[in-house]
Amino acid sequence: MGSSRPRRLVILTEGQWDPHSAKTAHGMIRYGPDTVVAVLDSTQAGRNVAEDLPGHDIPFVATLADALPLSPDALLIGIAPTGGRLPDPWRVTILAALGAGLDVLSGLHTFLGDDPQLAAAAAVSGARIVDYRRPPERMETAVGRLHGPGKRVILAVGTDCAVGKKTVCLELRRAGLRAGQSVAFVPTGQTGMMIEGWGVAVDRVVADFLQGTVEWLVEEGERRGDWVLVEGQGSLDHPAYSSVTLGLIHGATPHGMVMVHTIGQAEHDFDHAPGRRFPVPSLVPFIRLHEEVAGLVAPSKVVAIALNTRLIADDEEARRECARTEAETGLPTDDVVRFGPDRLWAAIVAALEGDDR
Repeated sequence: MGSSRPRRLVILTEGQWDPHSAKTAHGMIRYGPDTVVAVLDSTQAGRNVAEDLPGHDIPFVATLADALPLSPDALLIGIAPTGGRLPDPWRVTILAALGAGLDVLSGLHTFLGDDPQLAAAAAVSGARIVDYRRPPERMETAVGRLHGPGKRVILAVGTDCAVGKKTVCLELRRAGLRAGQSVAFVPTGQTGMMIEGWGVAVDRVVADFLQGTVEWLVEEGERRGDWVLVEGQGSLDHPAYSSVTLGLIHGATPHGMVMVHTIGQAEHDFDHAPGRRFPVPSLVPFIRLHEEVAGLVAPSKVVAIALNTRLIADDEEARRECARTEAETGLPTDDVVRFGPDRLWAAIVAALEGDDR
C-alpha cells in the first residue's frame, strides 16, 4: 500500500481540523515519513500548523490553487469520521486534485477508487487513487498461532475509540529503539498504514477473518522485531466498535496490554440515540475484564496505563493524575506524549521480559 518514496502531501481537513476529527492529519504530520507542504482548510487559512503541533512549520491554505505552488504530488484525506463517509462537498476538491495530476490517498470506508467520476478523472490525468481501507485478498480464519521464541507482543487497548492507542504505540516504539531494542509496530488502521507503508485496516475485514488477519499481521510484526506493538482499535465496551477490539485481543494473543485512557472524558465518543448514555468505564474493573476476556483464548495481563491528559491544561495537575491513577490501579502510569515514553517503556519491558510463552 505504501509509496516507495517520500511524497509531498497536501492534507485536506476542510472545517474539521480538531484533533478528534482530523486524527489522520495529525498522525501523518507527527509520525509520517512524507513531507506535508500544506493543510487545506479554509477555516484555518492564515494560521500555521505549528500553533497547534509545535515543531511542524506547515501553512494552512484556503484553496487547492494556493497549495499547488508548493509542488505537492498527492492529496491526503485527513479525517476519520464516524462511518468513514466522504463529505460530499469535498468531491470538487478531489476532482481538482486528480485533474492537476495529484494522487489521492484516502482511509475512508467510502472507496474513492470505485467512484466512476473520480476514477475517470484519475485515468485522464494518470493520477492514482489509493484506498487504504480496502481489505486484503488474503482471507484466513484463526488457527491459534503461537508466538515465535523470544518475541513479546503488546496490544494497545482503550476505554474508548480515538483516545490515542496508535500514538501510544508509536511513542513506545521510539523509546524502545532509543534503548537499543528491536521493536516493530503493527498497523491495524488506515493512518498507521499510511505511516508504516504496510498493514490492514482490520475494521474493514469480514468478521470470520478478523482474528486470522490479526494473527498473520502479528506474524509479520515478529519478523520485523522482537518487541511487537500492535495498534488497538475501538474499545471492548463501545456500542459500535467492540467487535474489532475483541478480534484484536483474541487474534494477537498479546503477552501484555497497555490500557489507554483519556482523563476527564465521561462518555463514549458515539453518535447515539438522544436520551441514551454510554459512560466511559472505571479503570480497575475494566482492566480485570480485559484480562478475563483475553484469558478465554490465551493468558494476558494489563501491564501499564497510558493516560491521555489533553483535557488538562496544567502539567503539574497532569502529573498528579498520573500518580493518582498509578496508585488506584497499581500499574505504572504516564502520559507518553506529554512527558515522554521512556519510563513507561522500561516498566513494560520489566513486566514482560520473563514471559516466554
